[in-house]
Order: sequence, then structure tokens, then C-alpha cells
Amino acid sequence: MSSNSLRIFKKWNRIIHRDFGYFFFGLTLIYCISGIAVNHKKDWNPNYHISNKEIKLDENVQLPMITEDWVLSFLKKQGEEDNYKKYYFPTRNTLKIFIQNGSITIDMESQTAFMEKITKRSFFYELNFLHYNPGKWWTWYSDIFCAALILISISGLFIINKGKNSLTRRGIWFVIAGLIIPILAIFIL
Repeated sequence: MSSNSLRIFKKWNRIIHRDFGYFFFGLTLIYCISGIAVNHKKDWNPNYHISNKEIKLDENVQLPMITEDWVLSFLKKQGEEDNYKKYYFPTRNTLKIFIQNGSITIDMESQTAFMEKITKRSFFYELNFLHYNPGKWWTWYSDIFCAALILISISGLFIINKGKNSLTRRGIWFVIAGLIIPILAIFIL
């Protein structure tokens, strides 16, 4: 490769690396943060916060007394009357009340109610929505992003091309180590 060709290669390599890096900075952060959140979904729900509350009933509730008016009165005490959807009896001693973003199950034997509410985790829900690929046009944009990451990775190898930190000296060992870890994971996991 002539010195002029090498100079042109270096110039365009830096331009590609720099400009793609700038352009995809935000999307890289979105995928990284969302990826960390999704990696730990066994530890927490990255999309939703689920809260549970146990409520001791202040009256002896029996099947014949339960009407829609009673349900609305009960919900009013919980501050949920505006969230009412419907109710039904999955068993003779269990009342299930559906509310906006949750439900309440009343066990008439123990006279205890269990309220479960589900709310979106702000910030993480939106990031994960993009990470899970919400539509066809986003698929294409994500594919372009992935191709750009490939170019950013390859061009990054050639940014420093002289001295002890170049690809041919110190850099090659980092590249090899970085490749060995995922290859080992394929066989171990």
C-alpha cells in the first residue's frame, strides 16, 4: 500500500469511527442500559414494578352480601374506586376484583384481601421497548446500527497504528482475550 493510499485509509478510518460513534452514541447507551436491565430479569422486572399489599377486612364478609355496591364501597376505602373494572368469584370463598393496573383477591375464610398493582418502570420501560424491537422500521434502523457497530469496532482497531499500543503489539492481546471469553462461554454455558 502506497503512503498516499495509507494516508487516505487512515483519514477515512478516523472519519467513519468518529462520525458513526457520535451519531449512534445515544442508541448505544439505550441498548447498553436496557441490556444490563434485561440481563438481570431474574432479580427484578425491568419493565414493571409490582407492589403487593395485604388488607385485613374490617367486617365479616360473606358471599350473599357482595354486590357491585359493596365492591365499590370496599374500593373507596382503598382509594381505588375510580379504578374499578369488574369482579367475579373464582371459587365460593374467593372474590376477585379487577382494577386499573391490578387486582384484589379477597379470601372470605381468612377475611383478608391481597392487592397487587402493576406500574410501568419509567425510563427502563421505554428503553426496553426499543430494545425489544417494536416495529418493522425500527428493525431496519437497528440493523443499520448493528452494521455501524461492526464498522466502529473494525475501524477502532486501526486508529492507533504505531507504537507499543498498536494493534500489532499490545492491541492484539486484548483482541484475542476479548474473543476467547465469548468463545469459551459458548462451550461452557
